[in-house]
Amino acid sequence: MANVALRPPGPGELGWVIARHGALYAAEYGWDVRFEALVAKVVADFATAHDPARERAWIATLGDRPVGCIFCVRRDERTAQLRLLLVEPDARGHGVGSALVDARISFAKEAGYRDLVLWTNDILHEARRIYERRGFTLVESAPHDKFGEGLVGQLWGRTL
Repeated sequence: MANVALRPPGPGELGWVIARHGALYAAEYGWDVRFEALVAKVVADFATAHDPARERAWIATLGDRPVGCIFCVRRDERTAQLRLLLVEPDARGHGVGSALVDARISFAKEAGYRDLVLWTNDILHEARRIYERRGFTLVESAPHDKFGEGLVGQLWGRTL
């Protein structure tokens, strides 16, 4: 497979981020429309009010096809938050997720953040392995039913 390229979202790709999250997580984990609504809110907030010096989104491509995304947003003056990591099933195992997370870590350092956090669910094993390999540690864990039954949300963090 071709090399992974990272770039800002182009026209229509913020909609792609929302649609792919909704469809993929429903198919793979049975998550309901509330998850897609959460993704839509994160994307809308980013599109309407992000600070380009401290917040950024990336689309990963293989060839000319989008195969992944990630957002880096401000949680507070000191802390950046990873949001909306997604890798298409046929692109997994080709370094797409790692490239996206690495770009986010580098950007957060350059933007002057001192800490990084992310919220995920315990069933997202591959994503958690990427985070662990990059020095993230589990901060807290709690059950929830925000978009499905029997979910366990996790907050992960690391310093830069």
